[in-house]
Amino acid sequence: MTSTFAAPPPAGGTPAAAPPAVEAVQVSKVYGAGDAAVHALRGVGVGFARGAFTAIMGPSGSGKSTLMHCLAGLDTVTEGRVRIGDAEITGMSDKQLTMLRRERVGFVFQAFNLLPTLTAEQNILLPLELAGRKPDRAWFDQVVDVVGLRDRLGHRPAELSGGQQQRVACARALVARPEVIFADEPTGNLDSRAGAEVLGFLRSSVREMGRTIVMVTHDPVAASYADRVVFLRDGRIVTELFQPTPDTVLDRLKSLGG
Repeated sequence: MTSTFAAPPPAGGTPAAAPPAVEAVQVSKVYGAGDAAVHALRGVGVGFARGAFTAIMGPSGSGKSTLMHCLAGLDTVTEGRVRIGDAEITGMSDKQLTMLRRERVGFVFQAFNLLPTLTAEQNILLPLELAGRKPDRAWFDQVVDVVGLRDRLGHRPAELSGGQQQRVACARALVARPEVIFADEPTGNLDSRAGAEVLGFLRSSVREMGRTIVMVTHDPVAASYADRVVFLRDGRIVTELFQPTPDTVLDRLKSLGG
């Protein structure tokens, strides 16, 4: 049995017919073969609305990280199709995927992945420099104001707190105006206060800047910042939750054995 879930239009009046920012169509992922085969995803169908913040959750081994990696083109699918906007990424060459990720996708990982010899501003602008693109200074200023690090742009990572470093990483993901940002456990290395700073920024980037974020997390508090939570179990999407709170997310996880 396959699963198909799609988010309703986000607040603000986006037409129901608007195509999703990211979509998986009957996606399966199998590692290995024969008796050693592991079915990480089993016929997953799901869309992620533009201008919305969606969290992906599930028990350990449910397939949530595999789903994100397939959606972002970091891993290939065994069956099915993945689209980012109007581009079907299934079957793209490595070079095509690299270009697509550079131009249309942003990433925020648990590790901040900042270059220690560069300032915060240089780290934020690095993807544009590597792509040979000139920064839009007005957009850069807007991103910096939302991230709240205007007075830290000249500091190197070692001079920043963990929360500030992760916000630099978030700004770096935003500065190229990607169609979607994938965040993989973005608060995993942060204490609760710094995590709240980063999650608040991610939510602001959606509500104030119209970005689209898909986040994998195990934390009910982190998931409560999202507009919608999609739950996986045994490689299938089994339920979803809108306008989540930490308590409603925790209750749903308990019902799944998470």
